[in-house]
Amino acid sequence: MSALKAELAGLIREEGPISVSRYMALCLGHPSHGYYMKRDPFGAQGDFTTAPEISQMFGELIGLWAAHVWQAMGAPASLRLIELGPGRGTLMADVLRATKIVPGFREAASVHLVETSPALREVQARTLAGLAAPVWHDGIATALDGPVLVLANEFLDALPLDQFVMTPQGWRERLVGLDAAGELGFGLSTVDAGPSPAAPQGAFLEQPLAALDIVAVLARHLAEAGGVALLIDYGSIRSGFGDTLQAMKSHAFTPPLSEPGEADLTVHVDFARVAQAGLSSGAAAHGPATQRDFLLALGLGARAQALSHKASRDQGAAISAAFDRLTEQGATGMGELFKVLALSHRNLPPLPGFDLHRLPEQA
Repeated sequence: MSALKAELAGLIREEGPISVSRYMALCLGHPSHGYYMKRDPFGAQGDFTTAPEISQMFGELIGLWAAHVWQAMGAPASLRLIELGPGRGTLMADVLRATKIVPGFREAASVHLVETSPALREVQARTLAGLAAPVWHDGIATALDGPVLVLANEFLDALPLDQFVMTPQGWRERLVGLDAAGELGFGLSTVDAGPSPAAPQGAFLEQPLAALDIVAVLARHLAEAGGVALLIDYGSIRSGFGDTLQAMKSHAFTPPLSEPGEADLTVHVDFARVAQAGLSSGAAAHGPATQRDFLLALGLGARAQALSHKASRDQGAAISAAFDRLTEQGATGMGELFKVLALSHRNLPPLPGFDLHRLPEQA
């Protein structure tokens, strides 16, 4: 039994079953045994690969998009360029390299990274050496100051949420407890979870309060101080019922309770609710769009062609493969599964990449 699994079992024996959100928070962020606290999980040798690790084209386009937005903001002389959950620092490095061609942007932007993992902070420092002198933050509150450009790629999916199940007696919270053999297992509370939407028996309802709280904080700052937040993640455009909790290890799915602290835990992002949280807190919402549509609108096809003209045969094949992966369609393809949403100050004009994508209530 792993150290975290033993600790969780002891906690449950002492206090009783715990919420799914508490389980996720401990698995991912436990100071000693949390998944993100002790490893670099990215890339072929890790547990999963993110878009910035697939190709430099992703970060370059995001960088040029950010510089365009900065100009639309009136090119403020001081700007905080913030990334939430910056991974290895690959996205930020590509953004900074791409924006060298935009006069004044690099001089205006100071880099701020919201990262709680000591292991990943070390990797980020190495990646950004010679490009920036980042300031690290444990939370978003200290990172926000004045006009900001916030980037968050695969950040919201790792925030804890609570789950509820519709039973013949009404909604009951899903909890993590111990079975007769002392193994971690799911169960339901005996207490009515209160009024919620009508749903068929067995339906799952997820409450992403941590994500919505962070989005509300972001939106209020954007409304007051100016700026834009770009949120990229996998999830749905419309709200619905379903159990989206999943665990990933060595690029394969594994049961969420089987290896606490040793596998990545994530959930799908409800972009309709995220957008509504931003709107309710005073920001404007742009999108959501699919990642495919967003990247193609920013010129991914032209960028891939330009790189291929200068590339060897093997390099050209790699560029083509990266393009295909970033834009792949279908329910599990990155281009369709991943969505892109921007929140901004209400006075900003329409943002690139979102011209044809608006929530039904905004159309």
